[in-house]
Amino acid sequence: MVVGFSIALVVFSFLLGLLVLMHKGKGGGLSDMFGGGMQSSVGGSSVAERNLDRITVVVALVWFANIVVLGLLMK
Repeated sequence: MVVGFSIALVVFSFLLGLLVLMHKGKGGGLSDMFGGGMQSSVGGSSVAERNLDRITVVVALVWFANIVVLGLLMK
């Protein structure tokens, strides 16, 4: 059981890193990758950016829960 949660932790850590790197920084980001750089400053966040935010929060919560469960199992 601990091995399964450890593998899941590695997978979710990698996925969380990728999702964070996809977020918009000072310039560029997911919206610029698809050609929406000019429109993003006028219309606020695009639908893709909001969905990316939601997915990142969900993955981060699962990642945190996985760490808590692993801590309880190894205790």
